Amino acid sequence: MIGLNKIHELPPILADQIAAGEVVERPASVVKELVENAIDADSTEIDVTIEDAGLKLIRVVDDGNGIDPSQVQTAFLRHATSKIAEQRDLFRVRTLGFRGEALPSISSVSNVVMKTSTGKTGVEVSYKGGKLVDQKAAEARKGTTVEVRSLFYNTPARLKYLSSPNTELSKISDMVNRLALSHPEIAFSLVSNGRELLRTSGRGDLLQVLGAIYGVKTVSKLALVKASELDLKIKGYVSLPELTRSSRNYISLILNGRFIRNYPLTRAVIEGYGSKLMIGRFPIAVIQIDVDPALIDVNVHPTKQEVRISDEPAIGKLIAEAIREMLAQKQLIPDATRDFKKPFEATTRQFDAAKESPKHSMPPLFAADSQLSDSSSDSEVVPVVVKTKDDLNSPQVAQFDQLLKNEPSSVPIFDDEQKRTMPPVSLLSRQSQPKQAELVDNAGFPDLRYIGQIHGTYLVAETPENMYLVDQHAAQERINYEHYRKAIGEVSDDQQKLLVPIVLDYSTADFLLITEHKALLEKLGIHLEAFGQNSFIVREHPMWFKAGQEEDTIKEMIDWILSDHKISVAAFREKTAIMMSCKRAIKANHHLDERQATALLKRLPTCENPYNCPHGRPTLVKFTNEDIEKMFKRIQDPHRTDQEIM
Repeated sequence: MIGLNKIHELPPILADQIAAGEVVERPASVVKELVENAIDADSTEIDVTIEDAGLKLIRVVDDGNGIDPSQVQTAFLRHATSKIAEQRDLFRVRTLGFRGEALPSISSVSNVVMKTSTGKTGVEVSYKGGKLVDQKAAEARKGTTVEVRSLFYNTPARLKYLSSPNTELSKISDMVNRLALSHPEIAFSLVSNGRELLRTSGRGDLLQVLGAIYGVKTVSKLALVKASELDLKIKGYVSLPELTRSSRNYISLILNGRFIRNYPLTRAVIEGYGSKLMIGRFPIAVIQIDVDPALIDVNVHPTKQEVRISDEPAIGKLIAEAIREMLAQKQLIPDATRDFKKPFEATTRQFDAAKESPKHSMPPLFAADSQLSDSSSDSEVVPVVVKTKDDLNSPQVAQFDQLLKNEPSSVPIFDDEQKRTMPPVSLLSRQSQPKQAELVDNAGFPDLRYIGQIHGTYLVAETPENMYLVDQHAAQERINYEHYRKAIGEVSDDQQKLLVPIVLDYSTADFLLITEHKALLEKLGIHLEAFGQNSFIVREHPMWFKAGQEEDTIKEMIDWILSDHKISVAAFREKTAIMMSCKRAIKANHHLDERQATALLKRLPTCENPYNCPHGRPTLVKFTNEDIEKMFKRIQDPHRTDQEIM
């Protein structure tokens, strides 16, 4: 019981280790605290060196003001700082650090050596487990060098909860990236085990820092945003809607030179795009916010990444309006020149693959050149109409039937001239409709008889009792999903060589995470080769990829790993099956002929769940005869009076 023990003051070293639990969560926390100290010392160049993801060595070298030799030991005392002196200073903090907890917390769980000089005389001190080991004179190079070795050597429980070396290094890289974005006027470098991961020029050019982190191709898709209002200024860069990521982690908010996490302001960035972003996609953005320090409180969390802002809604509104106005002035049509040759190349690859490996390849349920495919161009899609017996035996209908049976097609594809001469679709007569096959797997599912199509989007069908509207996209998504859910779990070694390899560029942090999870991608047939710094090259892809969408598919799969790097193989396959089912499903405003629509309605009842698409939307809705009769007032409300009926 508590009452049996005397209240006593904790020993200083134990108190420092407890404080370290708040300030020093992982190696990236050490890097953050040391680099922020270097920034506060008016440094113009900061070099960070890492060994073994920071557990063996973290070295931070700066050319800042240095520490006077007489004050070096004081710097390692708890709550010792030169940045505030009285209570009111807390409400006008302009430095990144001010709590005086970083050095004592770090030294309590590691071995620390500091060399520092103000330019006159230098000193070197050594600490082990929070205790001073040695102090001696050192060279008088202006600036400070801090070496942290054997991190968490005396707190093994902390080591147990660290992630893999690549993940920890990724977090370090991400932290240095954000610090570099916060201070483009400082030249940063990051080296890990002899490999340079980042280098910036320190010229004050934020766009140059973005290029060093994300690559030149990404920078070309960024646009400047800026706005001001009284004592509030914002400036930064945001990506055009065509360049997105799968998580909010690529939105960086910098408040008075400090990287912060703030959900309302992050949401304001997204709101600035309105409906121009796809659901589940987020922009790349770096927004610098300058406000009066008196309007913010940074003393709410030991890591100082969470702050209170007195006029947060006004800042959010200004950010959203600035992005909205910028986008209104931009031409947002993506450059499609890179896709001009894709249709021909995709067709060639698809049919070459079918001839080379007809037994083991997994052909699409609806091929890229089929009338049911998702057209990637703006040209009009002119469908086939089945009117005669000869039409029913046409090559395109035969191709469609083969695809429904998951058999490789050898039927020639119609060229553009043939498509232009095809007549338009109209509703088909009920008398020409063949009888639907008897259901086996879903006895409770209606035996649908096809009537026609509405707006190239919904199929009209009936039973003796009811009428049904079937969402053709949702229905085919369900069919595709159950096919790919099985097929992706049985990935063969069959790969399709790319005529032109795909090169994928990522930031250092992303590159390290992807490298760590390459095995997960390989289980689905994606083989990434390192290609230069922070880039991968893909030379082949699984046969079940949709032709013309190889790069987008691979990027989306990699995005899942970046947004959830603990994703399981089962969940990864599930996401891939859903994605592929959607990409290969018929879209709205896509006309089907009678044979194609009938085949779709025939396949739907064979699914384990024919009632919903993989996203949960219904595949069909029902109108009973009674519903229809009420619409046409054939059935009157018994509670209404005769006068009302008339």
